[in-house]
Amino acid sequence: MNKAYVFAAQGLEEIECLTQVDLLRRGGVEVVLTAVGGDRTIRGSHGIVMEADALLEDVDLSDADALILPGGMPGTLNLQADSLLEAALKKAVGGDVWICAICAAPRVLGELGLLSGETATCYPGCESYLKGAETTENPVEVSGQFITSRGVGTAIPFALKILEKLEGWECSQKIEKSIVFG
Repeated sequence: MNKAYVFAAQGLEEIECLTQVDLLRRGGVEVVLTAVGGDRTIRGSHGIVMEADALLEDVDLSDADALILPGGMPGTLNLQADSLLEAALKKAVGGDVWICAICAAPRVLGELGLLSGETATCYPGCESYLKGAETTENPVEVSGQFITSRGVGTAIPFALKILEKLEGWECSQKIEKSIVFG
């Protein structure tokens, strides 16, 4: 079974986070909603409160097949400020782990220089943070080991693309059909 870690920070965009958790679990991926910042209770940017499965400092990411960063503000800035997450992302580069970010969260990867030479997409207005990347306005981009997406409206295609990479095209299509998407 593939395993994904979705990183939850205070002020995240709830749809971008929970869509990934929900659709990946439907597709058979073990998903660990992982809190960044030392508190398992996360309040999203729209006041929705959720409880993470674990704290980042308590998990071993060596079994990760995907690391997923939801966007939102100030959630993205809280992800960007976390040194444990920064170290985990840098360590994953060059491995066989998908590194995924949606909305403003690709800026976390861009500011670390991880997207240099890659093609990426992000929330409109965040392109300048994607240092060294060729940016597009496509809903989802796959480049190297990175999957990026634009925002709330692209959360489902983003999740389905991650699912396709982890569990295969047939699984992704099955989930797409089961949720009556498209």
